[in-house]
Parts: sequence; structure tokens; C-alpha cells
Amino acid sequence: VQLQASGGGLVQPGGSLRLACAVSGRTFDAMTWFRQSPGKEREFVAAISKSRNRAYYADSVKGRFTISRDNAKNMLFLQMNSLKAEDTAEYYCAARLIWNVQYYNPVHYDYWGQGTQVTVSS
Repeated sequence: VQLQASGGGLVQPGGSLRLACAVSGRTFDAMTWFRQSPGKEREFVAAISKSRNRAYYADSVKGRFTISRDNAKNMLFLQMNSLKAEDTAEYYCAARLIWNVQYYNPVHYDYWGQGTQVTVSS
């Protein structure tokens, strides 16, 4: 199993980025984005369940970020709009075979991508 995140970069405040995560090896019900800044704990961003057909968001990104998945291509996406300086972090995609009600807790995820850096700065 391999998760490959991409799409990070440098963007000005108010700008947009789209992250992608290519998944190979198997299909997962729970697919999630986390982020981590230096000196901080890994933070939940957004999750999406294939079986529930539902997305979940951290309050800090609700209304600005959209998580989606292409099940046919086994891809996960994160569309990030109206980016702020506080969104600056390394973004990680994670996967779990079966949905867990504590989808926001990174300890419940078995597979991780390598991370992609997002920097929001003028």
C-alpha cells in the first residue's frame, strides 16, 4: 500500500491550492487530511467516508476547504480556498480500511502519505 501526496506550494493569502493523494494497493473507507506545523501536534483537517458518502471538517477550515475522492481512480483531493497564513503546514493524507467514529484522531490511521508543504505568505 502506498499513499503519495502532491500539490503543495507557496501561495498568497486569499489564494487557492488543490492537494491530491494517489492511493495504490487497496481501497479504503476512511480517507483523511491532517496537517502539522513545526512545534505543534498533527491536526485534523478533513475526512471523507466512502460507505457513508459524507465529509467532515475541522471548524478552522469549514467553508473554505472541500475534501473529495475519486473512487474509480483511488484518489483523494483537498481543494483549499481563501487560504490564510495559519493554514501553513505540512499536509498529510491518511487512510483507514474501516470508518472510525474518532476519524479526527491520527492514532486510528494505518497508512500515511509522505506529506506536502503548503506555505501561505505574501
